[in-house]
Amino acid sequence: MSQRELEVTCPRSWESIGPAAGCPGPLGGPVAACGMSRLLGGTLERVCKAVLLLCLLHFLVAVILYFDVYAQHLAFFSRFSARGPARALHPAASSSTNCSRPNATAPSSGLPEAPSARPGPTAPVLPPCPDSPPGLVGRLLIEFTSPMPLERVQRENPGVLLGGRYTPPDCTPAQTVAVIIPFRHREHHLRYWLHYLHPILRRQRLRYGIYVVNQHGEDTFNRAKLLNVGFLEALKEDATYNCFIFSDVDLVPMDDRNLYRCGDQPRHFAIAMDKFGFRLPYAGYFGGVSGLNKSQFLRINGFPNEYWGWGGEDDDIFNRISLAGMKISRPDIRIGRYRMIKHDRDKHNEPNPQRFTKIQNTKLTMKRDGIGSVRYQVLEVSRQPLFTNITVDIGRPPSWPPRG
Repeated sequence: MSQRELEVTCPRSWESIGPAAGCPGPLGGPVAACGMSRLLGGTLERVCKAVLLLCLLHFLVAVILYFDVYAQHLAFFSRFSARGPARALHPAASSSTNCSRPNATAPSSGLPEAPSARPGPTAPVLPPCPDSPPGLVGRLLIEFTSPMPLERVQRENPGVLLGGRYTPPDCTPAQTVAVIIPFRHREHHLRYWLHYLHPILRRQRLRYGIYVVNQHGEDTFNRAKLLNVGFLEALKEDATYNCFIFSDVDLVPMDDRNLYRCGDQPRHFAIAMDKFGFRLPYAGYFGGVSGLNKSQFLRINGFPNEYWGWGGEDDDIFNRISLAGMKISRPDIRIGRYRMIKHDRDKHNEPNPQRFTKIQNTKLTMKRDGIGSVRYQVLEVSRQPLFTNITVDIGRPPSWPPRG
């Protein structure tokens, strides 16, 4: 058999291989070789197509990423290029200031903008002040023998601002407290009071202000009326005050856990004074140091204005609270201890002979005599480094018994 006769033409598909398809050659040997060649060729073709598809997919992904990065770069550089044209559109605005317009800007000198022209960093949000401040000491040693100049007190309280204002730097208090002191001729007592109270109030994490309401002249003293004046004048300075502590200038707490805050009920702080043997003198006692929030104070129409001289006004206030359906809250007697600076009774502050009659008529006088009827004239407001002094003329007592 010649070489040409042995040549075999491979069929076009695998299905045509085999004796049934009429492939020539003895024993089908050339036919088997032909089928294997076709199988390998088809596999390689599929692999090439898969690789081509993967390359195309990779190319598409690369193109998408390229355009995305390009768009980001374009947006980034456009922020800087937009500033120059914006100024060019309004050359007059950048070269002069229109003083008649409240929003006009200062002229540009070509120097970098001042920090105030750019939005500064957002102030951190402080957490609420804790209900039980961690820095409290507890029992305090209180003495009134060492000299106490105001300069020393000021050095001891560097965080207290002008007017006796203070805000904790590390937390946000729930209340803004106005401490109001009725005052006349007690500079010596005031220095001790400031020396002890500022550190106590700061440790209690209070936002507070100190207001000394000074009665002008030498007429009979009127403690409750001065407290009404302090309430109104403190709110004029800061309408956010929502807690009012009314304190005599000669009383200093002996425990800083006696927190100067307002609660759901009016608060009596000075429940155990040394002059009373550290006991509550009687159940209805509400004198010395007390606290009411704004709504409680207005609910009882403030304090009475007709108690001229010593005594009676604190009992009238207790009656007002009871008549308004509220109760007195007090600290533990071991915490509510106070020391009083010893002193002689002030001139023109003699006991009020009408106080007992007035106390019996609180229900009749409560609505007409109080914060709504107080009359006074502010003579001077002086913001000192440790307190705000308010000197007022509150008039003089009537020469005849008032109505009621």
